[in-house]
Amino acid sequence: MVTIVTEVELKQGSEVRWDQLMRERMATVKARAGWIGGQLLQPDDDPRRRVIVGTWQTRDDWKEWHADPTFKKTRAELDQLVNGPEHHSWHDVVLEMRPGTGHAGNP
Repeated sequence: MVTIVTEVELKQGSEVRWDQLMRERMATVKARAGWIGGQLLQPDDDPRRRVIVGTWQTRDDWKEWHADPTFKKTRAELDQLVNGPEHHSWHDVVLEMRPGTGHAGNP
């Protein structure tokens, strides 16, 4: 299991539209093979920054999602709403805890 953390800085005034597009995108990703979960975060000290946390079974699952036409449909519009490139970092999930499910992780 892997998690990718993506950080972006939004252009002034684009926050509402960008958040809306990301909600739509995250609603469609739920049906993807390999997708485990995700979060969209806004740092409390920077209202124009967003952090996307996505957890997948494999990096290949994530790559396949990025090649999907549904993903590409919103990509161009999202790209116009940000300042500069996205910053990604990959993490292997060592341990995951959720209420009622115990834990899962890679040994």
